[in-house]
Amino acid sequence: MASDRKKVHFGIDPQTREIVLGKWRMALPSSPLPRILIGLLLVVGGLLGFLPVLGFWMVPLGLLILSHDIPFVRRQRRKLAVWWARRRGAQNSSGGSDAGA
Repeated sequence: MASDRKKVHFGIDPQTREIVLGKWRMALPSSPLPRILIGLLLVVGGLLGFLPVLGFWMVPLGLLILSHDIPFVRRQRRKLAVWWARRRGAQNSSGGSDAGA
């Protein structure tokens, strides 16, 4: 089971309902209402990131939490993940083809 937990590097682990950011994990409430409230507070707080205590890092974390319960946010997060994977794949493959030329 430890190997299953290591596969998720970023996102929400569906088995444990934990936010996973590399080696860092944080448990989420099991009820959707507190999760949505936490996500919204993080997004709103992140938009006020220019203030001393808050930071812009809160926006993506809030959207990640919201994507667990809101289908629209989940679809947008998945589209971004697929785009990012394709972009990284294209950069890696183009780098390899240039080296052979």
